[in-house]
Amino acid sequence: MPKNVFGEELIPCSLNPLTGFYRDGCCKTDEQDFGTHTVCAVMTEEFLFFTKSRGNDLQTPRPEYLFPGLNAGDKWCLCALRWREAFLAGFAPPVILEATNETTLNLIPMDWLISKAFKR
Repeated sequence: MPKNVFGEELIPCSLNPLTGFYRDGCCKTDEQDFGTHTVCAVMTEEFLFFTKSRGNDLQTPRPEYLFPGLNAGDKWCLCALRWREAFLAGFAPPVILEATNETTLNLIPMDWLISKAFKR
């Protein structure tokens, strides 16, 4: 059973839009997930603009990849290194820690994640 950054059971990130490398709603990962889609984040306009400026347009639907296109407020399993890049540039979106996979901690310090914890 996948664990979150607290070592507890990983909860779903989003079922609408349906997220995750395996499109099962969770930020699960394995050796096939070269992007390490493990950070459950709440999209912001600033982050969506930032990632598009880096060549990764998350707003345009891509049905061939079961990708609906994202809007501010949507929850999505982001690539850990893209979130890290956005954090260092000042554009990291809020993170739902209970839905963020513990493997994220191999790439991002826990205190960075906590500093951007989504406040409900």
